[in-house]
Amino acid sequence: MTAIASRFGPQLIRLLLVTAVLTVGLLGALAGTASAHAALTGSDPKDGAVVDVAPREVTLTFSEQIAMGDDSIRVLDPSSKRVDVAKLRDLSQGGTVRYAVGLKPGLPDGTYTVAWQAVSADSHPVSGAFTFSVGAPSATTATVPDQEAGGGLVGTLYDTVRYISYAGFILLVGGAAFILACWQRGASVRPLQRLVVGGWVTLTAATLVLLLLRTPYTGSGKLGDMFDLGGLSDVLDTKTGAALVSRLLLLGAAALFIAVLFGAYAKRVTEAEAEVEAEAEMDGEGNAEAGKAKADLAFGLSLGGTVVAAGIAGTWALSEHASTGIQTGLAMPLDVLHLLAVAVWLGGLVSLLVALYRVPDLEQAAVRRFSRIAFTSVVVLAVTGVYQSWRQVGSWDAWTGTSYGQLLLVKIGLIAVLLGAAWFSRRWTGLLGEDAKTAKTAETAEAGAEADAEAGVKVGVKAGVDVAEETAEEDVAEAGTAADPERAAQLARQRTALATARKKRDRDADTERSGLRRSVLIEACVALVVLAVTTALTGTEPGRTQEKEVSRTGTEAAAPAPARPVNLTEPFDTGGTKGKGTLRLTIDPARPGTNLMHVWIDGPDGKPMDVPEVKVAYTLKSQQIGPLPVVPERLAAGHWSAGNVQIPMPGDWHLQVTVRTSDIDQTTIEKNVKIG
Repeated sequence: MTAIASRFGPQLIRLLLVTAVLTVGLLGALAGTASAHAALTGSDPKDGAVVDVAPREVTLTFSEQIAMGDDSIRVLDPSSKRVDVAKLRDLSQGGTVRYAVGLKPGLPDGTYTVAWQAVSADSHPVSGAFTFSVGAPSATTATVPDQEAGGGLVGTLYDTVRYISYAGFILLVGGAAFILACWQRGASVRPLQRLVVGGWVTLTAATLVLLLLRTPYTGSGKLGDMFDLGGLSDVLDTKTGAALVSRLLLLGAAALFIAVLFGAYAKRVTEAEAEVEAEAEMDGEGNAEAGKAKADLAFGLSLGGTVVAAGIAGTWALSEHASTGIQTGLAMPLDVLHLLAVAVWLGGLVSLLVALYRVPDLEQAAVRRFSRIAFTSVVVLAVTGVYQSWRQVGSWDAWTGTSYGQLLLVKIGLIAVLLGAAWFSRRWTGLLGEDAKTAKTAETAEAGAEADAEAGVKVGVKAGVDVAEETAEEDVAEAGTAADPERAAQLARQRTALATARKKRDRDADTERSGLRRSVLIEACVALVVLAVTTALTGTEPGRTQEKEVSRTGTEAAAPAPARPVNLTEPFDTGGTKGKGTLRLTIDPARPGTNLMHVWIDGPDGKPMDVPEVKVAYTLKSQQIGPLPVVPERLAAGHWSAGNVQIPMPGDWHLQVTVRTSDIDQTTIEKNVKIG
């Protein structure tokens, strides 16, 4: 492939451009109107409703457009058997998103559970469940998934691979940008070649795994379903599937880019350097021609690589938060810029770190060029980040009141730490520049020492290295006399190893470079954490959407309060003879589903007080559910109990307890209690 790239470099560049433009055009055609995380806004029957006659179907209404399959809505009877029939029906009209599923005829009385799951427009799975009753509530053993859609082992694996894909993109784009813009000689340096190729391999493998994991991630949650060809076919019909396939096409173009970069371009750079060294013996025409050929190829690689990198970044912008919510036409291009700036900064940072540790003769000019490019990237990150924060967070309260805002604050704090480390790196870079004259003097002295060494004068080096070098030179001379090629090659390798060890020793003795390596290493470590937080942000519901759901439901489902039993003690007075006493009530475990309720009535003396009747009702006013009646049974004097109290959902429930002490004397105690 390298030979082909060397011969057909310009043609490959044109092919890169054409492929990238066509693929980006495909992404643009696939990008339609999208919205933020979807939420269930209504149902028929309503959540917690008690109906006299079994309905023929269950309908669900959502806030935004979603993707559903035939098995996305399941209706379970009290014994966990499915009672839904036929296929899912799409009843959406205009701006209303509604789906329905039919039920078996003649359903008996009892409580039924509706479990649903779908894929939101920003590619993340959403799910939920609610109950309704026919005739009267009953005990139910219906089980729904104990984890949210996209959770469990599959969810953890999917998020991990997403993190790896971001890392691969950063190494691929940032490493290539570092070579082209900062250190062109790095195209022929093996550690940097491995870094860029490793980024390409990582991103390609991660994209393939994401494509396979998409079926269990948005569906069954079973890892074995990743090899389901039918599910894979369904994934390819979705926006996310199209984005992943487009990414693979662009990675094919990126492979050609890498072949040209490390083939034809590396060769041109080497030739240009050779021409510069021989300039004193030439008329300058050859040097100018080689330099022009290298510049033309560098321009083509920069242009083609930018288009390919922007296209790969666009596959994320197309399928995640940037493609949903408000101002998507502006948000998607800015998201592409944001991703490119991250890759150039962090990927270049890793490339610089590799060069500082693995390449002894990294030029100071390359470090300074990267410092300027990193500063520009940070400016782009700041501008695009401020816009995306405003767009996704929505309000000041959402910074601390939503999980998205809290994660974003953590990311901003880490970026501040990263910028602090970068400031120290710039200081060390400045010291490198200040010591340029000293370094040049040292190089001159070293050259003089080498000349003295050739004349037989051994000065300025350690005794062990001197002896080894002297021995190696004598051995090479003997090998030349004996005309033993194998021995000569072995001794030449020894001389190369000694020269490398000398360069490493000199590099380690350079205080400025050592300080720069340490600060860059700190930057790279913090960058890994920033990347992890960024990956978590892409899978978290935006703060603007979370606030909308809280205002609509009155509760924040993303962070429910821990369930704990309700204990209520209230005095009462019905106004009649012996009408005073104390009410004690418990609800256990005080969470959605079946609960146990106990009511005790105590007289003024603290002893059990027998009353003719006790009634209880509870209402969730924020959802217009209730009042749901409870008629407890008398167990003993002053003790009443109900063992099948169905509470359909968490929230602040309004509790009403009516105590009757005679035929005409009664009172109602009202209290708000927290469920769930």
